Amino acid sequence: MGKIAFVFPGQGSQAVGMGKELAANFEQAQALFKKADEKLNFPLSELIFEGPKEELTLTHNTQPALLTTSMALLSHFEQSGIKADYVAGHSLGEYSALVASGVVSFEDAVYAVRKRGEFMQEAVPQGEGAMAAVLGLDREALIHVTETVTNEGFDVQLANLNCPGQIVISGTAKGVELASAKAKEAGAKRALPLEVSGPFHSELMKPAADKFASVLDEITMNDAKIPVIANVTASPISKKEEIKELLIEQLYSSVLWEDSVQKLIDLGVDTFIEIGPGKVLAGLIKKIDRKVKIYSVYDEETSSAVANVLKEEN
Repeated sequence: MGKIAFVFPGQGSQAVGMGKELAANFEQAQALFKKADEKLNFPLSELIFEGPKEELTLTHNTQPALLTTSMALLSHFEQSGIKADYVAGHSLGEYSALVASGVVSFEDAVYAVRKRGEFMQEAVPQGEGAMAAVLGLDREALIHVTETVTNEGFDVQLANLNCPGQIVISGTAKGVELASAKAKEAGAKRALPLEVSGPFHSELMKPAADKFASVLDEITMNDAKIPVIANVTASPISKKEEIKELLIEQLYSSVLWEDSVQKLIDLGVDTFIEIGPGKVLAGLIKKIDRKVKIYSVYDEETSSAVANVLKEEN
């Protein structure tokens, strides 16, 4: 039996109504949604369950909403007794991974990601930054493109290295526009502008990172009980000091998702369980390595079904 990794999704996986049925049927999940409402002094659970979608999609709402829903799903899935050897999360999902590994409490994480969302939103005025997904170009070629455009005075860089042939770029609106055009000239199949409220994981997020450092100073952090694969380094980390440093860097650094999954496979992981709304990570992991087993836990039914399958395999 190989090792198991729990992976947690980031922004873009949210949907109105996520976790609603689970909260109605499962006391521990309901308690988590309630804790989030109390900690933020805001009816987050109502927004998650009822919408409106536009409101839920605002970064400072999406982040705590996804974290809370992922943790509610984890609390249900953990009843099965299945344990992770490693945890990882995509961007915001890294905070879910940190709660799962005992680095931060749920309440502190909800508070931190709410602030993280606010600072990210404020860092760059609306419309001045952008992100785009570049399909069908390898990273070396795309790094060359973004460096060329940045050297011309329009900041742009690789933000998310998701899977082979899918890399998100981020920077100034003009930088992303120019890099998208150059990427196509260099052989990219497509460059799709993303509907985001800012240039996340780019140098333009440095002001947000500076502010966010003081939020992390306020909360208690512990060493990880389960090794976490960090977005910034794609390596396992357990020491709280290092985790804190990398969370600050993560705001303006590339999310090395493909490398992180590859690292987990190198460490002996053959079973990935995505815990959270949607199946975005499952799709990416399939493109990284077809041989590993991938399961998605996004509601009560899938939580029970995945647990049963894994128990039978053991």
